[in-house]
Amino acid sequence: MASEVIIKQKEEEVKKLAEKMKSASLVLLVDYRGITVADVTNLRNSVRKVGGEYAVIKNNITRRALKECGIDTLDEILTGPTAVIIANDEYLPVLKAIYSYAKDNDFYKIKGGVLEGKVSSSEELIVLAKLPSREELIAKLAGCLLANVSKLAATLDAVRVKKEAEEK
Repeated sequence: MASEVIIKQKEEEVKKLAEKMKSASLVLLVDYRGITVADVTNLRNSVRKVGGEYAVIKNNITRRALKECGIDTLDEILTGPTAVIIANDEYLPVLKAIYSYAKDNDFYKIKGGVLEGKVSSSEELIVLAKLPSREELIAKLAGCLLANVSKLAATLDAVRVKKEAEEK
């Protein structure tokens, strides 16, 4: 039987993780089988650069922390080696960093997660990760608006030229 000190430490660990999860915009669970320590280090650094936190935590502790947050539907994916990625502010850059790595590595898989308090499947998270960034969407919108304004200007100029030709 585990000593009371170890049990207290684990309870404290669960409590800290649950607090992080409650304030997170994204909690992502991934299978990290088959990747090297160097890859994990690089991935951890890239996630940290975009405002996320990457940690390998025992499934039992993750399960209990999720349960403390009121989420118990992810139990079936908490099998095998599981890394937990937490994003507090912007979740999309973190999700894109993980997806970018996962699409190049067959063994690394997104299992599922919690997005803004709602449980999300791996498929839903992958669809979000494939979306263009906010900057790209704004640039596309600006391009569309500019094209319409340019067409309007060309049409008005053609009307002006026609009127001038009629007056002569």
